[in-house]
Amino acid sequence: QVQLVESGGGSVQVGGSLRLSCSISGYIGSKYCLGWFRQAPGKVRERVAHIDIESGTIYYTYSVKGRFTVSQDKVKNTLSLQMNSLKPEDNATYYCAAASSCTALDLGYLGQGTQVTVSS
Repeated sequence: QVQLVESGGGSVQVGGSLRLSCSISGYIGSKYCLGWFRQAPGKVRERVAHIDIESGTIYYTYSVKGRFTVSQDKVKNTLSLQMNSLKPEDNATYYCAAASSCTALDLGYLGQGTQVTVSS
């Protein structure tokens, strides 16, 4: 059973930074995808970023390009999301995700979420 536990959320002012971390336990497979989703109140869940572990391909949704960086630490078995230049529209609950492919990431394992609040 795969378990994902997020940490690092909190409150920050506009322009500030936060670093989210996801602790990963259990066996996902030899080829897999790790990523982050977010969901704001009243909005659909949005894929923020992902890493295709087999190809090394990294994806970012357009609104976070140049501000967010996703990275994996294979030794610590963690996934991180460094968020800089935060904006009010980044307010959401952020979820760590894992699946056998990036195409199916939204159907895979999901953490319990961590809240990010950006205030002006």
